[in-house]
Amino acid sequence: MESLQEQIIAPMHAEGLVRPLEQVTLSGSADKLTETFRALRFNLLLAIILTYLLMAALFESFLYPLVIMFSVPLAGAGGVAGLALVNRFVEPQPLDVLTMLGFIILVGSVVNNAILIVHQSLHQIREGWTGSDAIVEATRTRIRPIFMTVTTTVFGMAPLVFAPGAGSELYRGLAAVVIGGLVVSTVFTIVVVPAVFSLAMDAGEWLRSLRARIPEVTQEAEP
Repeated sequence: MESLQEQIIAPMHAEGLVRPLEQVTLSGSADKLTETFRALRFNLLLAIILTYLLMAALFESFLYPLVIMFSVPLAGAGGVAGLALVNRFVEPQPLDVLTMLGFIILVGSVVNNAILIVHQSLHQIREGWTGSDAIVEATRTRIRPIFMTVTTTVFGMAPLVFAPGAGSELYRGLAAVVIGGLVVSTVFTIVVVPAVFSLAMDAGEWLRSLRARIPEVTQEAEP
């Protein structure tokens, strides 16, 4: 609501319509909208935390879900870019409640692609593959289903962005955020998530070797 503060209250102070001992506050629909935005920000944070904890329980690890969560910031950047493109080339679209809801939907959607890569990599590592070979093979075999899922979602929501009609402005922002977030996160997930997962595997191997050497150093130090 900072924009309303600047558009309404600040000019009133500048024109001298508000006396020094008077105070102006926004209420009614504007106040309820402010409370809704605050609730959505909390819900977005809660969605990220619950998604991470759920994946930690399923993978029985706190490291692998952290790798998967790298796709969430990429999705957020893609959602902002999609909304900016709609504002520039289609119609002006404010950051309203439904548009904020699109960012919450992205949290549960974009992690699916990274889950496919990480889960397939772990499955092949258990079968005896090396870490780097398993990640490369998992990325290669999962590209096709990832692109199929993203393509159907993008083309299914595209009419909400580009099709004119009464009431289309209600869902245009939500669709733009979801489409932009899915496209950007998918492109970068195929590159970023395998690289981060490879670094995580190397870090895990280094920690295991370090733990294995600690007892040996302790025994050598004893008289």
